[in-house]
Amino acid sequence: MLQKYKLPFLLFVLLFMGAGFNAFASAGVGTDIFEKALEGVEKFWNFTGFANAHFTNFIMIAVGLFFIFLAIRYDYEPLLLIPIGIGILIGNIPFPPGNKIGLYEEGSVLNYLYFGVQQGIYPPLIFLGIGAMTDFSSLISNPKLMILGAAAQVGIFATFWGASILGFAPAESGAIAIIGGADGPTAIFLSSKLAPHLMGAIAIAAYSYMALVPVIQPPIMRLLIPMEERKIKMKPPRAVSKLEKILFPIVGLLLTTFISPSALPLLGMLFFGNLLKESGVTERLADTARNSLINIVTILLGVTVGASTQAVRIVMDPNTGEMINKGFLSPDSMKIFALGAISFVVATAGGLIFARIMNLFLKGDKKINPLIGAAGVSAVPDSARVVQAEGLKCDPTNHLLMHAMAPNVSGVIGSAVAAGIMLAFLM
Repeated sequence: MLQKYKLPFLLFVLLFMGAGFNAFASAGVGTDIFEKALEGVEKFWNFTGFANAHFTNFIMIAVGLFFIFLAIRYDYEPLLLIPIGIGILIGNIPFPPGNKIGLYEEGSVLNYLYFGVQQGIYPPLIFLGIGAMTDFSSLISNPKLMILGAAAQVGIFATFWGASILGFAPAESGAIAIIGGADGPTAIFLSSKLAPHLMGAIAIAAYSYMALVPVIQPPIMRLLIPMEERKIKMKPPRAVSKLEKILFPIVGLLLTTFISPSALPLLGMLFFGNLLKESGVTERLADTARNSLINIVTILLGVTVGASTQAVRIVMDPNTGEMINKGFLSPDSMKIFALGAISFVVATAGGLIFARIMNLFLKGDKKINPLIGAAGVSAVPDSARVVQAEGLKCDPTNHLLMHAMAPNVSGVIGSAVAAGIMLAFLM
């Protein structure tokens, strides 16, 4: 019953206190107390987010809420979009500077957590977990499908060209270009080396398009692959021996890192994680890498990358000494998002077209279903699942998942090698 009268009672108390303060002030009594109370209220107000808010904060908060909506309503990469979405909300709560709260303020908790992103620590740990959960059997059984993973990397080089045309410096163009590989950890690793100031926009673009794989790829697949080719059935992959599975990460590590030593942190951890899985004697380590470790790092990476998208970030221009806004919402960020969309389309199309070209040289049951070329982007395993879904729509008995996993995992390797090549040329 009393709950019903709670709000009117509180309003009455506030009015009574206000009248009391006015009475004391009129009598000349307690003026100092009254002034101090007002100063305290004003100080409190200036510290709130309402007093420090800019309209761009609310734009970014809406973006964060949209990411969370996509993750929960449509199940689009929820393990990534929910941490990133919450990170965007955290990063765009307005606050007065100087209290060691924000991600970019030295000594703050968020700044310490962000260190793993800035220094490229988190991406290799994620690659360790990916290696420990990846089965390379489909690639080992049909090595020629690795070419499709390489073909899809055309999106990287097309994006580099596009970024250069839009006025980005070579190092910035290289960091932006890796979005075309559809590999979030690789994009973060490369941007931390080549263009740290663009890392937030690059990471958000990479993960956004990775999450939208089920939306972006199917129309391109239907446009470029005729129905009769979408119905091609591939013969089952051959059985792979345990020895082959053990040798693959060792040979893969030596071969890829000799070609691209700059990618050693990523490729070294990827193949190390896979050897933990396939050796059969380190199951406890493999289990930790593919479960506890990768889950913890994904949480930290997602939240801090999301929090790096502060809409308002006032810094001093080293050239002019003026205070300028280096917030997330800028023309450069918009260009990066546009380039990311184009690069993803080009990468998908590159894999599909090259698969059709390969079929010109293959006969009979050796022909491949061109749909698996779309899995050459390294969005593992989502793009392989999209291929499976599209194949089943054309023929309910045509299962392409295991075949699609070959270019999918080779895309992971290919994007890391491409990142190493970019570092070698642009550092």
